[in-house]
Amino acid sequence: MRIYKNLFNKIIQPEMLFLAWEEFKKEKSSKLDVLLFEQELEHNIFKLATDLRMERYKHDKYIGFYISDPKSRHIHKATVRDRVLHHAIFSVLNPIFEPTFIPNSFSCRVGKGSHKGVLCLRGMLNKESRNNTRACYALKCDVRKFFDSIDHDILMRILDRKIKDKKTMNLLREIIGSFESRKSALFRKKGVPIGNLTSQIFANIYMNEFDQFMKHKLKVKHYARYTDDFVVVSRDREYLLSLIPVISEFLGSVLKLELHPKKVEIIPYHKGVDFLGYIVFPHHILIRQKTKKRIIKKLMLRLEQYQDGIIEKKTFQATLQSYLGILSHANAYEFSENLKNNFFLLD
Repeated sequence: MRIYKNLFNKIIQPEMLFLAWEEFKKEKSSKLDVLLFEQELEHNIFKLATDLRMERYKHDKYIGFYISDPKSRHIHKATVRDRVLHHAIFSVLNPIFEPTFIPNSFSCRVGKGSHKGVLCLRGMLNKESRNNTRACYALKCDVRKFFDSIDHDILMRILDRKIKDKKTMNLLREIIGSFESRKSALFRKKGVPIGNLTSQIFANIYMNEFDQFMKHKLKVKHYARYTDDFVVVSRDREYLLSLIPVISEFLGSVLKLELHPKKVEIIPYHKGVDFLGYIVFPHHILIRQKTKKRIIKKLMLRLEQYQDGIIEKKTFQATLQSYLGILSHANAYEFSENLKNNFFLLD
């Protein structure tokens, strides 16, 4: 296994931090905290670089708030200074860990995404059912309170396998330790904040342990994952049933995670497999009603931002086109046309 040293100097270079700033500020340039940071950009970036180089950097506290997406989620927002650093860390860590991820891991990766995950599921179902000429099933699971349950010590041990750089590990320990969820105990810190860019790659690194177990230890043929939602496809319902306790044991003993008891189900293909906002049937794919409502809600919010001058027309139109692209992978012609008619901006 390849190991990596001297990453710290790459992360803390002013050039890297300026590049991280440019990436971070996309579509955030009108935010007050971003504008204030930009007013003294050079001073702020060089001060951050100096604090990092002198090893006196401390992560600031988070601002917590709730969003509905569609269920209520507790988001923790870091300061602009910390988020710029998160981007720099991501840009260094991602090329290291990305090649270790399995092809069927679809969350927060370039060229992947939820619609690619759904198309993968459809391909697995069609292959296993031999184009719906044989019965087949999907085992669907997700992890209970996944982001709140990520164990800091386990995550650090996983990172330490590839990163042999004390200063980088100290910095990662500071980032990871800057947050702890209610699932933490006195000597067992848990949780990474939803919303941090670093949390996305930490989640993939953490769950990659499970992916490798599924593919190489259990040798599961048809498996796909998006964050903590995962699915296994087989013609053998009893085989899928037998996987549940094995999966539960690995998650609990190795990663200190727990399957959500109400979200473990085995679904016959002909009844439609609900995954990542889509419902996959043998001859068509539908969009969940909750997904439609979420799309409309988000477009309404973006429209208000455009009307208030917070975002430009091209940004709003890009959001609309993104959703239309997602819908193009399902049987959603009427819904797509309604979105075009109601949200396309003429002036």
